Amino acid sequence: MITRRTLTAAGLAATATTALAQSKMKKPLVIAHRGASGERPEHTLMAYRLAIAQGCDFIEPDLVVTKDGHLVVRHENEIAGTTDVAARPEFAARKTRKVIDGETITGWFTEDFTLAELKTLRARERLPALRRGSAAFDGQDTIPTFQEVIDLAKAESRRLGRTIGTYPEMKHPTYFAGIGLPIEQRLADVLKTNDLNSRTAPVFVQCFEVAPLKAYGLIGKARRVMLVSQGPAPVDVTTAAGVKAISAFAEGLGPEWPLVISSKDGTLGSPTNLVRNAHAAGMAIHPWTVRAENTFLPKSLQRGSVPSDHGDAGALLTALYASGVNGVFSDFPGLAVKVRDFAMSGKGHGTPYPPA
Repeated sequence: MITRRTLTAAGLAATATTALAQSKMKKPLVIAHRGASGERPEHTLMAYRLAIAQGCDFIEPDLVVTKDGHLVVRHENEIAGTTDVAARPEFAARKTRKVIDGETITGWFTEDFTLAELKTLRARERLPALRRGSAAFDGQDTIPTFQEVIDLAKAESRRLGRTIGTYPEMKHPTYFAGIGLPIEQRLADVLKTNDLNSRTAPVFVQCFEVAPLKAYGLIGKARRVMLVSQGPAPVDVTTAAGVKAISAFAEGLGPEWPLVISSKDGTLGSPTNLVRNAHAAGMAIHPWTVRAENTFLPKSLQRGSVPSDHGDAGALLTALYASGVNGVFSDFPGLAVKVRDFAMSGKGHGTPYPPA
């Protein structure tokens, strides 16, 4: 049993490994966050293919809408950071300023392009300073549609003989509804067309907004996940009653990982009550997002002084798994699979996580 006291990173990971190996919990899911986005430009078919090859259970596409009503896969509807649109003179006049969910943003937006136009763009790494290896693949892939991601998951499921699920996120649904391009019905229609409209289908529909999740529940049957960050949120996850209230419109909870494992003063601490409260409310819990680079890890897990260098993300993953989560989002699904399988095997006799 993990005590409430703060442990060293190595000590916590070793304790967690033992607890996980001895538990009878179902193997947690590894959710490839935007694909293997630590190693390939995010939300590209090459990133999803690599994640599947590394053993992930689900691939995660963020959904935005085109001018002609198609669902495409981008982290944001503003696309200058993840494509070459800013270097394309034919689209220079499309640059504009908009207010998206209260934030003023200048750039190029998917809702101002047809699908055919978006397909002429090339994807690029969003964080090139941190992920130079991924940036080497800039220009090699296009923006995929949601249907293309589903087709890939189905094809790879058949080829590998195991189920690869999809985990779509509705991005800025209130904004898109306000400009006449609502996401909810489009998403429901695509899932129905692909025989994925059921509670047992390998699909989770996620969102940071409450109303769209409720609206989706009226038109679709896929399981829903409420996303929650550490900052201001529309739902309260600090109490059991708050978590229970979420279960009225969602089958799962997707919290930012420090809501599951406390992290104060740069030290990885003890599990909070969030997993226990989510399970008591009948919900699965899938925290986000474990990244390997120093810049995204607590100080105690960082190695060296270079922000782009990789720290001990394995210790964080092991602690999350041992806390009882049902799945984990990671930009490095290969690492997440390796740590999970090693921890659950009971091998290593207290070794915090598998050697590289």
